[in-house]
Parts: sequence; C-alpha cells; structure tokens
Amino acid sequence: MAKLAGVSISTASKALNGRDEVAPETRARVQHAAARLSFQPNALARGLISGRTRTIGLLTDELGGRFSIPVLLGVENALANEQMSVLLCDARGDAIRRRHYISTLLARQVDGFIVLGDDNDVRPSLTRDIPVPVVYAYGESDDPDDLSVPADDEGGARLAVEHLVSLRRKHIGHITGPQSYRAARDRVTGLQHVLAEHGLTLAGGDPLYGQWSQRWGRHATRALLATAPEVDAIFCGSDQIAVGVADVLHDLGRRVPEDVAVVGYDNWEEFATDCRPPLTTVDLDLEHLGATAARLLLDALDGRPAGGVVRHPCRLVVRESTAPATA
Repeated sequence: MAKLAGVSISTASKALNGRDEVAPETRARVQHAAARLSFQPNALARGLISGRTRTIGLLTDELGGRFSIPVLLGVENALANEQMSVLLCDARGDAIRRRHYISTLLARQVDGFIVLGDDNDVRPSLTRDIPVPVVYAYGESDDPDDLSVPADDEGGARLAVEHLVSLRRKHIGHITGPQSYRAARDRVTGLQHVLAEHGLTLAGGDPLYGQWSQRWGRHATRALLATAPEVDAIFCGSDQIAVGVADVLHDLGRRVPEDVAVVGYDNWEEFATDCRPPLTTVDLDLEHLGATAARLLLDALDGRPAGGVVRHPCRLVVRESTAPATA
C-alpha cells in the first residue's frame, strides 16, 4: 500500500492513524491506495504497539434478564465501531463465580471492565479487585469514586407525569412495584415533585406499592377507584401493571383514555403494543445507556477517567392510552 501511494511505510502508518504531521494531500493519497487494496489495519499489531489487547470484559449477573440484552447490544455496537471485542461472563448472582470470572478476564489481559447490574439498585463495588478501568452500567456502585451509568428513573417519571398534567389531568393515581426496589422509589419521587410543582395531590393519598404484575395492576385499580373514584389518570410503575390497570378500567366501563389516561413504564413491546389501547410508556433507552457506558470506558482507556454517577435520560413514547381530557 505504501508503495502504491508513493510514500514510506512510516508515513503510510501516520496517515492511516490520523497523525497531524502528514500533509492533507499525502493523507488522501494513502487513503485512496488503502481503499484500492481493501486494506484493513492489523488489530493485533496495533495492540502490541499500544500495549492493549483491544478486548473488554463484560461481567453481568443476569444475562437472560429482559433489561440486560439491550444494554449488551449497546455496549457491543459502540465497541465494535472502535474495532474492539467483548468477552462476556455471566456470574448468575454468585459471588464465587464472579470472582472466578474477574480472575479469568484479567488473565486474558482485558483493557477494561463493564459491570452490568441485574437491576438499578446500588451494588457493592468490585473496583478494588480490578486493576484496569471499570464502568458500572444500569446498576450503580456504592463507591462514589466509581463511574456508574444508571437509568434516570426519577427523570423518567417526571416525563410521564408532566405529560399527564399537560393533558389537564388533575386526579392522578400511582400503582407500582415493591417499595424495596430503588426504581419504584425513584419513580415516586419524580411523580411527587411534578405534582407539587403544579399544586396537585396524589389521588388516593399514597402510592400503591405491590408487585410487577398484571394481577397486581388489576387488584390495585379496584382499590384505587374505591377510594378515589374521581381518578382521571393512572401512572404505572411498569407496563405489566399498566395492562392490568387498562383491563379493569375496561371491565368497569371506564374509557381509556377519554375517562382515565394510563401511562406505563419500560416500553416492553410485548405489553405496550398489545394493551387495549396501545400504551403510552417511558422507555429506559437501554441500548443507548450501554453505548454511553462503553464510550465512557473508552475515554478512561484514553487517559480521561471520570467518577460519579451519570444518569442516562429516558424518553416518553406516546400511544393511544393518553389523550386530552374531554370538556
């Protein structure tokens, strides 16, 4: 390739690696020659020069979980764009297996780690056992010096409730999962902040904590309407709950969204699109969360490490289960 471009091997290398000391005309000539020859840089050789293996260890506790797969896809896509590979290990929540995989990945000389939580609760830090850069994705490390990228559940709840308030809903109830889940508590915090900002109170007085299930959604809806029949909107902590809510509203002759607007959480397509009617919901945007974690790890590998918590924003997906209140 260098011969075809009429330059030395060192100049060709500098041109392909974006070094500033190469003239624009020379760089263009080298790139043209590389394209003609279908040249691909040798990743192994580049790794030997840089002292890197261009591999990342990805340690998860629940590979089969619904939230894990999109995060993994985001990580893999971002790293593949940088010609890096991922070595995936599933500890299945077992501490001994986790320590074994950390040792195995370090023996493979991975350049860094992404630790994927099975939920968004705070988890014990693993960084002291890992001598390379680490980023925590979805779950959050309990060490404030670690870099964690969880979903912004409080912000996601704000999006949902601000949407309902913008539709002139004034009697908003909340049905959610177990209070032991940080995600459920964070979503309640976002809900209460928006209600307070608009001078509203929560219909029924308190959030209804229960299970992440349709059954709980059905049961809690009957209880909520018994104590607050004026309800004109229900914000649900998950799409599963929301489907149960919509089913009971339909059975009781309450029209969705004309009488009661319903918003879910997670944008779980299996539930959100099959709901009657299709469900407005909050999308955690997990694939982009994974890509963000990967980019932050790449920054650390390039000498720009960071710490603290980077909350990844959610987005609202509006479907037919919400609409302006009737006059």
